[in-house]
Amino acid sequence: MNTFFADEGLSTYTHVSDQHSTYGTKVIVPTTRAAHYVLDDFPGNATDLPIAEHATDTHGVTLINFMLFDLVGKALTPRIRDLGKVTLCRDDTPTVVNARYPHAGSLLTDRLDQDLIVEVWPDLLRMAGSLKFGQATASLIVGKWSAASRQNTLATALKVWGTLRRTIHSAKYLSDPVYRRKISRQLNKGESLHALRRDLHYANHGTVRRRQLEQQTEQAWCLTALTNAVITWTTEYYAMAVDRLRADGRDIPDELLAHISPAHSENVNFFGTISADVEAELAKLDEHGLRPLRSSGA
Repeated sequence: MNTFFADEGLSTYTHVSDQHSTYGTKVIVPTTRAAHYVLDDFPGNATDLPIAEHATDTHGVTLINFMLFDLVGKALTPRIRDLGKVTLCRDDTPTVVNARYPHAGSLLTDRLDQDLIVEVWPDLLRMAGSLKFGQATASLIVGKWSAASRQNTLATALKVWGTLRRTIHSAKYLSDPVYRRKISRQLNKGESLHALRRDLHYANHGTVRRRQLEQQTEQAWCLTALTNAVITWTTEYYAMAVDRLRADGRDIPDELLAHISPAHSENVNFFGTISADVEAELAKLDEHGLRPLRSSGA
């Protein structure tokens, strides 16, 4: 999430794919909780990306979010702060659970009420249909049910289901270091994209001058399009450079390339006037319209 200023300030919630592309951008009020908007750009997404899960920090985690992601067939994989203080659920008595899980049994303190979920199952399916067919936004549903009273049966069932999914995620997060590293890598990609956006959004000292939400959203999407263009350009030339090095006999394993990020701005000239001989530059392009690579000495 990036924060900009238009007098009091505003924020944008962005979704970043494994390939460093940004496929969702939403302008939100900074005073609202970002967790309400985590799922908004999943239903009806117009890209061809096979989106299966979403990594986020603690700010994007609520029990309602855990439930909604599972309800629509997606996975919420957050990095939760103070995970040892999170309430986890069990499916049996404390004695049975402690005997079955001697190391983790003491953490499973909340009894899972499966009958309550079964009781409201038709309502949950209608909620999933409303999300998938665009009848209601995820941010509206999350905000509404997060604020519902404890006496509301459906709200309680949502949180019970969310506790179950959070328990499953927490158990895997604590026991699987590969799973933890995958989540951290995805979050680092998001942070690197935030840094690139801040570099690109230098005009007017990084402020948003538009007053209407529609205009602010348009400006945010223009920044997203520009960021994706830089990522695409850098990735294309990274691939050309790798192919050239491999053709010269250099050993560059794919495992190493998985840790290289195109989200940097050292190759972008932000300020000043760029003078170029257009005809001479066009003459340098190959049959694919690409500029020639420069050697490290150049």
